[in-house]
Amino acid sequence: MTANRLAIGAPAPDFNLPSVDGRNYFLRDFQDKKVLVVLFTCNHCPYVQAYEQRLIAIQSDFSSQGVALVAINSNETKNHPEDSFPNMVVRAKKEGFNFSYLRDETQEVADAYGAHYTPEAFLFDKERKLRFTGRIDDNWRDADKAKSHDLRDAIEALLAGNEVRLSETHAIGCTIKWAQF
Repeated sequence: MTANRLAIGAPAPDFNLPSVDGRNYFLRDFQDKKVLVVLFTCNHCPYVQAYEQRLIAIQSDFSSQGVALVAINSNETKNHPEDSFPNMVVRAKKEGFNFSYLRDETQEVADAYGAHYTPEAFLFDKERKLRFTGRIDDNWRDADKAKSHDLRDAIEALLAGNEVRLSETHAIGCTIKWAQF
C-alpha cells in the first residue's frame, strides 16, 4: 500500500475511525479548530514512545489556541499485537494522552495520507490544507537536545498567520506495518 505522500496545499482526506474514548471521529469533528495535526503513530515503536510526552505537551500548550492533535494507529496487528485497539486503550490511559487516539484497522486512512512512518505529522490550516509534513523535532532520543522543533514551529507559524518556513522534513521513526492482503 502507500500512495505518494500528500503534497503541501492538498486537502485533508476524510476519515471515520474509532477512538479509545469509545466514539468514532470524522475529520469534520475538528472543524472548529484553527489548526489540526494528524499524526500517524502506534504503541510499539520506540520512536513513538520517546515522543509521547512531547506530543502531550504540544496538545497541552496549544489546545487553548484552537489546535487539535489527532493520533492514528494504522499498523497491522497480526505481527504486532501490541498495536491492537484494546492495547491502544490501555496505553492512552497509562500515558495520559490528552488527544484523540484513533484506530485505522483497514489502513485506508494511512494510505490516503501517504503516511510511511510512526510518528509522522501532517499539519493542516483552518481550511484543512496541508502546510507541513514530517518529523516532530530533530532529536527523538532526547527532547532537551533537539535543535529544530519542526512541528511546534509550524504550528506557531500558522497560528501567527504566517507561512510555514520549513514545510517538509523527513519523519524519523519506524515504518508503518502494512498488512499483507
